[in-house]
Amino acid sequence: MLIRSISSNSERRAAPSSTSRYEVERALLLAESGTQISRSDALALFEHAETGALLEAASSLRNRAKGRTISYSRKAFLPLTTLCRDYCGYCTFRRDPDDAGGRYMTPDEVVDSAERAREAGCHELLFSLGDQPEVEFSEAREFLHRYGYERTLEYLAAMTKLALEETQLLPHSNPGLMPMADLAVLKASNVSLGLMLENSSPRLMSRGQAHVNAPDKAPRKRLQTIEDAGRLKIPFTTGILIGIGETLEERVDSLLAIRDSNARRGHIQEVIVQNFRAKTSTPMAARTEPDMNDMVRTVAVARLVLGGEMNLQAPPNLSAPDYPRLLDAGINDWGGISPVTPDFINPEAAWPHISTLGERTAEAGFHLRERLAIYPEFIAKTGFVDDSIRPYVARMADGDGFAKQEKQL
Repeated sequence: MLIRSISSNSERRAAPSSTSRYEVERALLLAESGTQISRSDALALFEHAETGALLEAASSLRNRAKGRTISYSRKAFLPLTTLCRDYCGYCTFRRDPDDAGGRYMTPDEVVDSAERAREAGCHELLFSLGDQPEVEFSEAREFLHRYGYERTLEYLAAMTKLALEETQLLPHSNPGLMPMADLAVLKASNVSLGLMLENSSPRLMSRGQAHVNAPDKAPRKRLQTIEDAGRLKIPFTTGILIGIGETLEERVDSLLAIRDSNARRGHIQEVIVQNFRAKTSTPMAARTEPDMNDMVRTVAVARLVLGGEMNLQAPPNLSAPDYPRLLDAGINDWGGISPVTPDFINPEAAWPHISTLGERTAEAGFHLRERLAIYPEFIAKTGFVDDSIRPYVARMADGDGFAKQEKQL
């Protein structure tokens, strides 16, 4: 099934009938007021709302809940291992052991990278890695055994603890699926964790689709990890990836699955709307990327579905040079921006300089403010910061829960 993409040449989709026009106006009023909207309401907005009205409602909701502050995290990106047992149709981060760059970082390399991040004034260490490479590759098992570990998630827990203790910077890890026992261990050395849902439709794992060779992208497994993180009160990042073959209905269903989990557990600290970028030498190299109109409409619907209190993020480097338009769609966060490392997931898309990001944010009428890898509201929530992490958070957070700025750490 093809994506029913929103045309970049039109300000809205097919002209609505009088009935659907009423439904759209009703859905916009409900969503802008902060009332939770239904699946049919969200689809009506996607299908028929004029782009200007959609963005206006999303921005209004964001402004009432979040004001004119747009946050970001000053981070360093540590690719702990590029080995991965999954073969997603769009990914160039993952490697096999005989590929160039197919390896683990050693403990010394982790500490060296973390020290460079500290010297550059970063507060976050983003650990990204492939999913369960030891299941697939003997080389992964041999590396882990050399350092005394059986599984990559065990090595991750040890390396995030090491980096935290050596540099006092706050780790945030995105390691793929995490069983509940591993989540509990990782909470002691990570101020937050993340796992992109990407999409809740199992159809995308079928033949010819983006996740056909990626067993760890099974939606029920990813939703289970998200839910288990909530049971353990872990501040959690998730989100959707648009343009990988999903329908608009599947986008909405994915947002609703995230909303439902957060309603049960109250643990999702941010939701990312990320746009697919085509990369050479991948099965999806010829796939058309979502255009900016599709992106801003999706962000706006995400804001209206998730509500004003949710922290909503879209990466500026993947929408350059027009990324300020994302502010009109209702985001309140730019995500992690690194002054020292590239975006290893999208190496072709350089992050903007933080000073430039601040200038362009200000030109749009907003104020850029640095946060930590945990959002201010989660610092104050009972049980969401492990006792082993709390002293580090207290050292870095100002009175509002954002990052201290009087001295670069």
